[in-house]
Amino acid sequence: MAEYTVNRRAVAQARRLIAARRWVLDSDWGETQPGADDENAYLESHSWAEYAEWHLGLTKGATGETKARYGFVFGDFKRIHRTGLIACQYRAAEWRHKAVELAAHRLLQQLDKASGLVRPRR
Repeated sequence: MAEYTVNRRAVAQARRLIAARRWVLDSDWGETQPGADDENAYLESHSWAEYAEWHLGLTKGATGETKARYGFVFGDFKRIHRTGLIACQYRAAEWRHKAVELAAHRLLQQLDKASGLVRPRR
């Protein structure tokens, strides 16, 4: 099984998207999640560094400029998706990638708070 480290640049990207209100709160991630064609189209006009910023996990031991290096995509290359974060958290928990799971959880909490889905306690 692959091992992952948290991609700090992706976490920063997700936080910027949340702050800019560039989010989708309700989507069918199975339909919205970028596929191979979407990834290839994105890479035609963007760098690998930009591609990396959409993935919460970096595969240990994988070569830098390959798709195998990046895991746990959380958006559609334009906006962060709440369901994408949920999928990242779930998959990371399922495969015991605790650091990625916790990063996704914190981002989900931040998104929910920023979007008004969670109101502060009084």
